[in-house]
Amino acid sequence: MASELPGAVLFACNYNRVRSPMAEALFKHFYGTRAFVDSCGLKPDPSDEGVDPFVAVVMDEMGLDVSGHQPKSFAQLEDDSFDVVISLTPEAQHRAVELARARATDIEYWPTHDPTLADGSRDAMLAAYREVRDALATAIRQRFGAPSTFGG
Repeated sequence: MASELPGAVLFACNYNRVRSPMAEALFKHFYGTRAFVDSCGLKPDPSDEGVDPFVAVVMDEMGLDVSGHQPKSFAQLEDDSFDVVISLTPEAQHRAVELARARATDIEYWPTHDPTLADGSRDAMLAAYREVRDALATAIRQRFGAPSTFGG
């Protein structure tokens, strides 16, 4: 159900390389600077150079450049005062509950398939990533309302 935009939203997953960066970029695309949005993961791998390459491809298809995204953990967040924390994995949900303890933070769990588990050709992999991207876009619009630039 759509509601008024909160002041600050956090999307969380396991590594902050696939699902949560997609959600962050989509939210920014839909709502611009009308709300602060960030993303993080439980355990970003320091050897990872950034966003998953398939994420970069499927987001570029929408005209969104996520190539500069640097994975970060909950501990690396500059601020942890979020109105809404949306976990995309069960593991991130547990950490989000800890983050919000004793705070007025809404915690939501949106079970989101991990496209890195897909097998097959490059086209099959891209199809799996597109499916996750499109599902996140739909969920974001349903939760936060239709994107609008009017007055925004």
